[in-house]
Amino acid sequence: MMADRVSVQEKIPCVFRTAVLQRQSSKRFDQCYHIGALNELTSLAQEANVRKSVASEKVDGTCVYVQEFQGRPWLWARHDVKPNKQAERRFKKFQNTHQAWEVGDKDGPEPTFTWSVEKDLKKPPESWVPARGVRRIDGQLRPSQSGHIPGWVPVLKDSRSHCWHLASTDLDKGVALLLQRKQDDCKMLEVAMVRLEELLDQTLELIGTSVNANPYGLGSKKRPVHLLVPHGVLKFATPPPFDHEELSEWFSTPTGQVEGVVWQCDDGQLFKLHRHHLGLTWPVEEPSLTALPVVISVDCGQYEWDVPKTSQFSLFDSLKGQQFDSIRAVQWLEESDGCK
Repeated sequence: MMADRVSVQEKIPCVFRTAVLQRQSSKRFDQCYHIGALNELTSLAQEANVRKSVASEKVDGTCVYVQEFQGRPWLWARHDVKPNKQAERRFKKFQNTHQAWEVGDKDGPEPTFTWSVEKDLKKPPESWVPARGVRRIDGQLRPSQSGHIPGWVPVLKDSRSHCWHLASTDLDKGVALLLQRKQDDCKMLEVAMVRLEELLDQTLELIGTSVNANPYGLGSKKRPVHLLVPHGVLKFATPPPFDHEELSEWFSTPTGQVEGVVWQCDDGQLFKLHRHHLGLTWPVEEPSLTALPVVISVDCGQYEWDVPKTSQFSLFDSLKGQQFDSIRAVQWLEESDGCK
Protein backbone atom coordinates (compact mmCIF):
# COMPACT_ATOMS: atom_id res chain seq x y z
CA MET A 1 0.00 0.00 0.00
CA MET A 2 2.89 2.32 0.77
CA ALA A 3 4.65 1.69 -2.55
CA ASP A 4 2.97 4.60 -4.34
CA ARG A 5 4.57 7.32 -2.25
CA VAL A 6 3.58 10.90 -2.88
CA SER A 7 5.53 13.78 -1.36
CA VAL A 8 3.90 17.19 -1.72
CA GLN A 9 6.60 19.74 -0.94
CA GLU A 10 5.33 22.85 -2.68
CA LYS A 11 2.04 24.29 -3.85
CA ILE A 12 0.71 22.11 -6.67
CA PRO A 13 0.07 24.03 -9.90
CA CYS A 14 -3.33 24.01 -11.56
CA VAL A 15 -3.61 21.58 -14.45
CA PHE A 16 -5.32 24.30 -16.53
CA ARG A 17 -4.19 27.79 -17.39
CA THR A 18 -5.74 30.25 -14.96
CA ALA A 19 -6.86 33.85 -15.26
CA VAL A 20 -8.25 36.54 -12.97
CA LEU A 21 -11.95 36.81 -13.82
CA GLN A 22 -14.19 39.71 -12.83
CA ARG A 23 -16.87 37.83 -10.94
CA GLN A 24 -17.74 36.91 -7.37
CA SER A 25 -15.32 34.41 -5.85
CA SER A 26 -16.89 31.07 -4.84
CA LYS A 27 -14.22 30.70 -2.17
CA ARG A 28 -14.09 34.16 -0.57
CA PHE A 29 -17.44 35.93 -0.51
CA ASP A 30 -15.86 39.35 0.12
CA GLN A 31 -13.76 39.05 -3.03
CA CYS A 32 -15.14 40.44 -6.29
CA TYR A 33 -12.71 38.62 -8.57
CA HIS A 34 -12.19 34.93 -9.17
CA ILE A 35 -9.09 32.93 -10.10
CA GLY A 36 -10.64 30.69 -12.70
CA ALA A 37 -9.39 27.83 -14.82
CA LEU A 38 -9.47 28.22 -18.59
CA ASN A 39 -10.41 25.29 -20.79
CA GLU A 40 -6.77 24.73 -21.77
CA LEU A 41 -4.17 22.48 -20.16
CA THR A 42 -0.92 24.19 -19.18
CA SER A 43 2.13 23.46 -21.31
CA LEU A 44 3.79 21.80 -18.30
CA ALA A 45 0.83 19.46 -17.85
CA GLN A 46 0.82 18.58 -21.53
CA GLU A 47 4.57 17.93 -21.55
CA ALA A 48 4.17 15.66 -18.52
CA ASN A 49 1.49 13.69 -20.43
CA VAL A 50 -1.11 14.42 -17.76
CA ARG A 51 -3.84 12.67 -19.75
CA LYS A 52 -2.06 9.38 -18.98
CA SER A 53 -1.57 10.18 -15.28
CA VAL A 54 -3.18 8.71 -12.17
CA ALA A 55 -5.95 10.85 -10.66
CA SER A 56 -6.78 10.90 -6.96
CA GLU A 57 -8.93 12.89 -4.56
CA LYS A 58 -7.59 16.18 -3.19
CA VAL A 59 -8.31 15.94 0.53
CA ASP A 60 -9.14 19.04 2.58
CA GLY A 61 -6.93 19.15 5.67
CA THR A 62 -3.46 20.30 6.68
CA CYS A 63 -0.33 18.81 5.17
CA VAL A 64 2.16 16.81 7.25
CA TYR A 65 5.44 15.12 6.38
CA VAL A 66 7.24 12.07 7.75
CA GLN A 67 11.01 12.28 7.89
CA GLU A 68 13.69 11.66 10.49
CA PHE A 69 14.24 13.96 13.46
CA GLN A 70 17.10 13.30 15.84
CA GLY A 71 17.66 9.92 14.24
CA ARG A 72 14.04 8.68 14.47
CA PRO A 73 11.08 8.62 12.07
CA TRP A 74 9.00 11.66 13.01
CA LEU A 75 5.92 13.66 12.11
CA TRP A 76 6.54 17.18 10.77
CA ALA A 77 3.95 19.95 10.46
CA ARG A 78 3.74 22.44 7.61
CA HIS A 79 5.16 25.84 8.53
CA ASP A 80 5.62 28.56 5.94
CA VAL A 81 8.00 31.42 6.65
CA LYS A 82 5.95 34.55 5.99
CA PRO A 83 6.71 38.24 5.43
CA ASN A 84 6.78 40.67 8.33
CA LYS A 85 3.96 43.24 8.53
CA GLN A 86 5.73 45.91 6.51
CA ALA A 87 6.73 43.53 3.72
CA GLU A 88 3.28 41.95 3.73
CA ARG A 89 1.66 45.35 3.10
CA ARG A 90 4.03 45.96 0.18
CA PHE A 91 3.36 42.50 -1.23
CA LYS A 92 -0.44 42.86 -0.89
CA LYS A 93 -0.24 46.16 -2.76
CA PHE A 94 1.78 44.47 -5.50
CA GLN A 95 -0.75 41.60 -5.71
CA ASN A 96 -3.65 44.03 -6.12
CA THR A 97 -1.73 45.93 -8.79
CA HIS A 98 -0.87 42.72 -10.61
CA GLN A 99 -4.47 41.48 -10.50
CA ALA A 100 -5.69 44.82 -11.86
CA TRP A 101 -3.11 44.51 -14.65
CA GLU A 102 -4.37 41.01 -15.54
CA VAL A 103 -8.03 42.04 -15.50
CA GLY A 104 -7.23 45.14 -17.54
CA ASP A 105 -6.08 43.18 -20.60
CA LYS A 106 -2.45 43.43 -19.44
CA ASP A 107 -1.96 47.03 -20.52
CA GLY A 108 1.59 48.32 -19.98
CA PRO A 109 4.56 46.48 -18.44
CA GLU A 110 3.83 43.62 -16.00
CA PRO A 111 4.20 44.73 -12.35
CA THR A 112 7.07 43.03 -10.49
CA PHE A 113 8.09 42.60 -6.86
CA THR A 114 11.58 42.31 -5.38
CA TRP A 115 12.20 40.60 -2.05
CA SER A 116 14.89 41.56 0.44
CA VAL A 117 14.92 38.19 2.17
CA GLU A 118 16.94 39.19 5.23
CA LYS A 119 14.73 42.23 5.94
CA ASP A 120 11.31 41.12 4.67
CA LEU A 121 10.78 37.68 6.19
CA LYS A 122 10.09 36.56 9.74
CA LYS A 123 12.67 34.39 11.46
CA PRO A 124 11.80 30.68 11.14
CA PRO A 125 11.35 28.59 14.32
CA GLU A 126 14.10 26.35 15.64
CA SER A 127 14.53 23.07 13.69
CA TRP A 128 12.57 24.50 10.71
CA VAL A 129 13.65 23.10 7.34
CA PRO A 130 12.64 24.38 3.89
CA ALA A 131 10.50 22.20 1.68
CA ARG A 132 12.35 20.30 -0.98
CA GLY A 133 12.61 22.24 -4.22
CA VAL A 134 12.28 25.73 -2.74
CA ARG A 135 13.86 28.24 -5.14
CA ARG A 136 17.23 29.75 -4.22
CA ILE A 137 18.96 32.77 -5.71
CA ASP A 138 22.61 33.32 -4.82
CA GLY A 139 22.22 30.69 -2.14
CA GLN A 140 19.27 32.44 -0.46
CA LEU A 141 15.81 30.91 -0.18
CA ARG A 142 13.18 32.82 -2.13
CA PRO A 143 9.42 33.07 -1.44
CA SER A 144 6.99 31.41 -3.81
CA GLN A 145 4.26 33.27 -5.71
CA SER A 146 2.21 33.27 -2.51
CA GLY A 147 4.89 35.29 -0.73
CA HIS A 148 5.78 32.42 1.63
CA ILE A 149 8.71 30.01 1.88
CA PRO A 150 7.15 26.57 2.44
CA GLY A 151 8.79 24.35 5.02
CA TRP A 152 8.39 21.97 7.93
CA VAL A 153 8.80 21.90 11.71
CA PRO A 154 8.99 18.75 13.85
CA VAL A 155 5.89 18.13 15.95
CA LEU A 156 7.01 18.29 19.57
CA LYS A 157 5.30 16.14 22.19
CA ASP A 158 4.42 19.10 24.42
CA SER A 159 3.20 21.34 21.57
CA ARG A 160 -0.26 22.83 22.16
CA SER A 161 -0.42 24.22 18.64
CA HIS A 162 0.03 20.72 17.22
CA CYS A 163 -2.23 18.84 19.64
CA TRP A 164 -4.35 17.43 16.80
CA HIS A 165 -1.24 16.24 14.99
CA LEU A 166 -0.32 14.44 18.22
CA ALA A 167 -3.78 12.88 18.47
CA SER A 168 -3.15 11.03 15.19
CA THR A 169 0.35 9.88 16.11
CA ASP A 170 2.28 8.32 18.97
CA LEU A 171 5.81 9.62 18.53
CA ASP A 172 7.31 7.43 21.27
CA LYS A 173 6.00 4.25 19.68
CA GLY A 174 6.54 5.60 16.18
CA VAL A 175 3.03 4.80 14.91
CA ALA A 176 0.22 6.76 13.26
CA LEU A 177 -3.51 6.33 12.65
CA LEU A 178 -4.28 6.30 8.93
CA LEU A 179 -7.51 6.48 6.97
CA GLN A 180 -6.94 4.69 3.67
CA ARG A 181 -8.51 2.33 1.19
CA LYS A 182 -8.67 -1.30 2.31
CA GLN A 183 -6.05 -3.24 0.38
CA ASP A 184 -8.35 -6.08 -0.70
CA ASP A 185 -11.46 -3.93 -1.29
CA CYS A 186 -11.15 -0.58 -3.06
CA LYS A 187 -14.79 0.24 -2.21
CA MET A 188 -14.09 0.23 1.52
CA LEU A 189 -11.95 2.42 3.78
CA GLU A 190 -10.06 1.31 6.85
CA VAL A 191 -8.60 2.97 9.90
CA ALA A 192 -5.23 1.32 10.43
CA MET A 193 -2.18 1.76 12.64
CA VAL A 194 1.01 2.12 10.59
CA ARG A 195 4.63 2.56 11.66
CA LEU A 196 6.13 5.95 10.83
CA GLU A 197 9.17 4.23 9.34
CA GLU A 198 6.88 2.84 6.63
CA LEU A 199 5.83 6.41 5.78
CA LEU A 200 9.28 7.99 5.53
CA ASP A 201 9.56 10.76 2.90
CA GLN A 202 5.81 10.70 2.38
CA THR A 203 3.29 13.50 2.90
CA LEU A 204 -0.19 13.03 4.27
CA GLU A 205 -3.24 15.13 5.04
CA LEU A 206 -4.39 15.57 8.63
CA ILE A 207 -8.19 15.73 8.69
CA GLY A 208 -10.64 15.82 11.54
CA THR A 209 -12.85 17.62 13.99
CA SER A 210 -10.63 20.66 14.51
CA VAL A 211 -9.03 20.97 11.07
CA ASN A 212 -10.29 23.38 8.36
CA ALA A 213 -13.78 23.63 9.87
CA ASN A 214 -14.17 19.83 9.57
CA PRO A 215 -15.64 19.54 6.04
CA TYR A 216 -16.03 15.76 6.44
CA GLY A 217 -18.02 16.03 9.69
CA LEU A 218 -15.72 13.75 11.69
CA GLY A 219 -16.22 13.29 15.41
CA SER A 220 -17.39 16.04 17.73
CA LYS A 221 -15.97 18.39 20.32
CA LYS A 222 -16.68 15.76 22.96
CA ARG A 223 -15.32 12.91 20.86
CA PRO A 224 -12.80 14.42 18.42
CA VAL A 225 -11.47 12.35 15.52
CA HIS A 226 -8.19 13.18 13.77
CA LEU A 227 -6.64 10.91 11.16
CA LEU A 228 -3.92 10.98 8.52
CA VAL A 229 -4.75 10.33 4.86
CA PRO A 230 -1.71 9.49 2.67
CA HIS A 231 -1.55 11.70 -0.42
CA GLY A 232 -2.51 9.86 -3.58
CA VAL A 233 -4.17 6.95 -1.81
CA LEU A 234 -7.77 7.81 -2.76
CA LYS A 235 -7.48 7.05 -6.47
CA PHE A 236 -10.45 7.29 -8.81
CA ALA A 237 -11.43 4.02 -10.51
CA THR A 238 -12.43 6.05 -13.59
CA PRO A 239 -10.38 9.23 -14.13
CA PRO A 240 -12.35 12.47 -14.36
CA PRO A 241 -12.57 14.15 -17.79
CA PHE A 242 -10.51 17.19 -18.78
CA ASP A 243 -13.19 19.14 -20.64
CA HIS A 244 -14.65 21.97 -18.53
CA GLU A 245 -18.31 21.20 -19.17
CA GLU A 246 -17.80 17.48 -18.54
CA LEU A 247 -15.75 18.26 -15.42
CA SER A 248 -18.48 20.46 -13.99
CA GLU A 249 -20.97 17.63 -14.55
CA TRP A 250 -18.53 15.14 -12.98
CA PHE A 251 -18.22 17.31 -9.86
CA SER A 252 -22.01 17.05 -9.44
CA THR A 253 -21.92 13.22 -9.33
CA PRO A 254 -21.51 11.22 -6.08
CA THR A 255 -17.90 10.39 -7.03
CA GLY A 256 -17.19 14.06 -7.69
CA GLN A 257 -18.18 15.27 -4.22
CA VAL A 258 -14.56 16.13 -3.49
CA GLU A 259 -12.58 19.29 -2.84
CA GLY A 260 -10.57 18.71 -5.99
CA VAL A 261 -8.46 16.36 -8.09
CA VAL A 262 -4.71 15.72 -8.08
CA TRP A 263 -3.01 14.12 -11.07
CA GLN A 264 0.31 12.29 -10.59
CA CYS A 265 2.32 11.92 -13.80
CA ASP A 266 4.82 9.19 -14.63
CA ASP A 267 7.73 11.57 -13.99
CA GLY A 268 6.40 12.41 -10.52
CA GLN A 269 4.99 15.85 -11.40
CA LEU A 270 1.71 16.76 -9.71
CA PHE A 271 -1.13 18.93 -11.02
CA LYS A 272 -4.42 19.82 -9.37
CA LEU A 273 -7.85 21.27 -9.95
CA HIS A 274 -9.96 22.74 -7.14
CA ARG A 275 -13.74 23.03 -7.37
CA HIS A 276 -13.27 26.79 -6.93
CA HIS A 277 -11.32 26.92 -10.20
CA LEU A 278 -14.63 26.11 -11.93
CA GLY A 279 -16.69 28.44 -9.72
CA LEU A 280 -18.09 25.53 -7.68
CA THR A 281 -18.47 25.71 -3.91
CA TRP A 282 -16.81 23.67 -1.18
CA PRO A 283 -17.55 22.12 1.26
CA VAL A 284 -20.46 19.99 0.09
CA GLU A 285 -23.18 18.28 2.11
CA GLU A 286 -22.13 14.69 1.41
CA PRO A 287 -18.40 14.38 0.56
CA SER A 288 -17.56 11.18 -1.29
CA LEU A 289 -15.05 10.29 1.45
CA THR A 290 -17.96 9.87 3.86
CA ALA A 291 -20.01 7.75 1.46
CA LEU A 292 -17.77 4.69 1.77
CA PRO A 293 -18.04 2.06 4.50
CA VAL A 294 -15.09 1.83 6.89
CA VAL A 295 -13.63 -1.01 8.96
CA ILE A 296 -11.50 -0.46 12.05
CA SER A 297 -8.23 -2.42 11.80
CA VAL A 298 -6.41 -0.89 14.80
CA ASP A 299 -4.90 -3.51 17.11
CA CYS A 300 -2.75 -2.12 19.90
CA GLY A 301 -2.22 -5.66 21.21
CA GLN A 302 0.53 -6.21 18.66
CA TYR A 303 2.71 -3.80 20.66
CA GLU A 304 3.86 -3.98 24.27
CA TRP A 305 2.11 -0.75 25.01
CA ASP A 306 0.19 0.62 27.95
CA VAL A 307 -2.11 2.74 25.83
CA PRO A 308 -3.70 5.77 27.58
CA LYS A 309 -7.44 5.16 27.77
CA THR A 310 -8.25 8.65 26.46
CA SER A 311 -6.04 8.36 23.38
CA GLN A 312 -7.49 7.78 19.92
CA PHE A 313 -5.39 4.61 19.68
CA SER A 314 -7.21 3.10 22.65
CA LEU A 315 -10.58 4.26 21.37
CA PHE A 316 -10.09 2.81 17.89
CA ASP A 317 -8.63 -0.37 19.44
CA SER A 318 -11.91 -0.75 21.36
CA LEU A 319 -13.69 -0.82 17.98
CA LYS A 320 -11.30 -3.36 16.44
CA GLY A 321 -12.96 -5.38 13.68
CA GLN A 322 -16.13 -3.30 13.61
CA GLN A 323 -17.53 -1.92 10.36
CA PHE A 324 -19.48 1.32 9.90
CA ASP A 325 -21.44 2.72 6.97
CA SER A 326 -19.31 5.88 7.04
CA ILE A 327 -16.36 7.33 8.93
CA ARG A 328 -18.91 9.86 10.18
CA ALA A 329 -20.85 7.03 11.84
CA VAL A 330 -18.00 5.81 14.06
CA GLN A 331 -19.25 5.67 17.64
CA TRP A 332 -16.92 5.24 20.59
CA LEU A 333 -17.38 2.70 23.32
CA GLU A 334 -15.64 5.20 25.59
CA GLU A 335 -15.52 9.00 25.62
CA SER A 336 -12.54 11.28 25.07
CA ASP A 337 -12.03 14.78 26.36
CA GLY A 338 -9.54 15.47 23.57
CA CYS A 339 -7.41 18.60 23.39
CA LYS A 340 -8.94 21.48 25.29
